[in-house]
Amino acid sequence: MTIFTTARTPATQSKSPIATQRRIISDCLVVAGILAAFGALAYLTPGVVAPVGPQGIPSTVPTNLGALPYDAMRSVLRMAIALAFSFVFSVLYGLAAARSRRAGKVLIPLLDILQSVPILGFLSATVTIWLALFPDSMLGVEAASIFAIFTSQAWNMTFAFHRSLLNEPAELDEAARILRLTRWQRFWKLDMPNAAIPMLWNCMMSVGGGWFFLTASEMISVNNRAYALPGIGSYVAAASSQGDFGKVGWAIFAMIVVVLAIDGLVWKPLTAWAEKFRITQSESSMQRTSLVLTIIRQSHIDDWLGMLLRPVGDLLDRIMRPLGRTGSVSAPKASRQRAGDIAFNIVIAAALIAGTAALLSSIRSTIGFGETWHIIALGSLTFLRVALLTIVCSVVWVPIGAMIGMNPRLSRFMQPIVQVLASFPANFLFPFLILWFLAWRIDLGWGSILLMALGTQWYILFNVIAGASQIPDDLREMAANMRLPRIMRWTKLILPAVFSSWCTGGITAAGGAWNASIIAEYVESGSHTLITPGLGSYITEATAVGDTMKTLVGVVVMSLFVVAVNRLFWNPLERYAAKRFAITA
Repeated sequence: MTIFTTARTPATQSKSPIATQRRIISDCLVVAGILAAFGALAYLTPGVVAPVGPQGIPSTVPTNLGALPYDAMRSVLRMAIALAFSFVFSVLYGLAAARSRRAGKVLIPLLDILQSVPILGFLSATVTIWLALFPDSMLGVEAASIFAIFTSQAWNMTFAFHRSLLNEPAELDEAARILRLTRWQRFWKLDMPNAAIPMLWNCMMSVGGGWFFLTASEMISVNNRAYALPGIGSYVAAASSQGDFGKVGWAIFAMIVVVLAIDGLVWKPLTAWAEKFRITQSESSMQRTSLVLTIIRQSHIDDWLGMLLRPVGDLLDRIMRPLGRTGSVSAPKASRQRAGDIAFNIVIAAALIAGTAALLSSIRSTIGFGETWHIIALGSLTFLRVALLTIVCSVVWVPIGAMIGMNPRLSRFMQPIVQVLASFPANFLFPFLILWFLAWRIDLGWGSILLMALGTQWYILFNVIAGASQIPDDLREMAANMRLPRIMRWTKLILPAVFSSWCTGGITAAGGAWNASIIAEYVESGSHTLITPGLGSYITEATAVGDTMKTLVGVVVMSLFVVAVNRLFWNPLERYAAKRFAITA
């Protein structure tokens, strides 16, 4: 399983004293980093599993500056745990959707629905469950918070992994079949390496999405109850409610420090490491570099990982052989396949009809169909905002993302800046933006588009960067040798190469914008509250007062809008991209 190695090629270690000294220093730094990580985990764990005090779960957090470093560490821990679960979910879900034609018919529309469900929709339905699973412990609220962050991270990663599986080069797929790799070997030798770069950039974007919804995840307010956990998001929420913008500024500074630290210690090493998975016949003249990755490569960590993982990998290879080999299963008969499709479609149609009938019956006996038409009208308003946002963000970020992805030197300079902008929780700026809206008399109907864009435009940028960075150097050199004019270079190489990545970014950006509408159309800061008609503000108000039926119908209408747009617009574009603009080895 060579994906776990840090080197590009098996390096021959130098025996010189200087090289030996460097390896010893690198080993010390790596061990120190590992010990620091475990020490931080041990320091934070008691607070995570602490029992609930006699006064119950706190509804706010202290805002003294001394608590800010601890709050930042708690937030980072939640983000890391949620990202790990999101990664596993993305791989399993993407594999199931890509490898099974029938399962894909259900899983991909379901994924469209899941990405459109607002965090408040998940929280209102799951907080009680998490509290019941972990009674008398803060772990219940922690689990609810981590799950909320997970719901803001997983969907775009799943879309990216699924798209990478569908766009695997035909030559490599044929080679895997000829070599008769087991399905387990194919996963590690082809599926994961091919998905490494888009998954990495979407992991970065997922962390940015998690930061964006951090306040809603750490200051949970559902069913007329408030639950607060130590973290930067809850710190900002508490400071904003007190009108203490100085402490909000300190939290913003702490957030920038955290983002830069994560970029330098995690994302830069990973982007430099992932370069070995680019499909190209010539090595790029400008390589991505990272001091942290250089230290890791100079240390003995590869040897240690090999000693630990090689026996486990060999054991898993033997265990997974019963799953079969790539290309070893003959295609079923057409008549049998057609009969199976008919039966499958009948079951799905029956389930949809039964669910729709139950929902309509509940609506008729509770809020009535008149309210439902009102919700659909509000959904149309939010749809117009999302559509305008997607168009403007695409025009702005596609060329910028393509330039960053194709130029490693520019990428090294821009990556920390992009990371700060994307990972920075834009809702931290909401108190200042509200003052600006009030001073300039900007209607929130237009202002909400800006608020949604602050958190969702990065999906397009990050996916385009990932797509551009995967363009083979051979094609770039060919375009340079042919001296193609700039316009032709963009229309014949760059834009076709990033078209599929833009589709993935557009789907996730639009879904994220629908999700972000819950905090962009209903904004509170201190004594100021701005509300604009829309589906997001409707769901927020219904959730706050505990009106479960209105919340459910609002979420269902939002899901229908997202699924309809994806089926009618984005999916045809994805099929066109796969057919017309696929890059083969």
